[in-house]
Amino acid sequence: MTKEELRYALMMQQINLDDSTINKLERLISYTLEANEKFNLTAITDEEEFRELMIYDSLLPMKYIDFNNKKVLDLGTGGGFPGLPLLLCNNMKLSLLDSTAKKINHIEQYLLANNLEAKAVAARAEDYAKKNREKFDIVISRAVSKLNILLELAIPYLKVGGMLLALKGKNYQVELDEAKSTLKKLDAEIVDLYLDNLTNKEERCLIVIKKNKVTKKKYPRSYSEIKSNPL
Repeated sequence: MTKEELRYALMMQQINLDDSTINKLERLISYTLEANEKFNLTAITDEEEFRELMIYDSLLPMKYIDFNNKKVLDLGTGGGFPGLPLLLCNNMKLSLLDSTAKKINHIEQYLLANNLEAKAVAARAEDYAKKNREKFDIVISRAVSKLNILLELAIPYLKVGGMLLALKGKNYQVELDEAKSTLKKLDAEIVDLYLDNLTNKEERCLIVIKKNKVTKKKYPRSYSEIKSNPL
């Protein structure tokens, strides 16, 4: 996917970006791929593939969700995706969370170099939740874990009425089936399911989950407990 193909593909999804924003996204691509040569941020090293799998894929939720003036947490952000592309295209208050310090350091350097305002945090999701419960309008997560695990990590961060956006691939239905009891125990419900394809035909599913009640203080448990015994 070239720069112009990216612009066109987004336009076809009713996501219209001006030249300035497209150029900022291009600088993000260059910055990330240059940093990737020093330490591992992403397995995707081809520039055109990066535009599709990291930029276009990150921005697809804008087709359905209004991020403007929202307090957003990118949970398990890795090298900054989908959070950084969304930040460049929306007026929102963004926090990016990952347990790998070198990835968070990279994000902090990028934010500073480009005079962008966001918070980058190196911490485990279950630990950071202890002092940041019920604070966010939106939690977004891409390729982090299975849905029944992600739910327990993410739902405590949301305000009542807030939304978890889980970006999934073609096996989304299996994850949905496994997460039915988890949703019930965490007082959350699926309110929308949006299906798309990347231009290379890879399937994508955006699962939108609403938090209905204040989360019980015992959640999230330790990650080892969550993984070994999902709710």
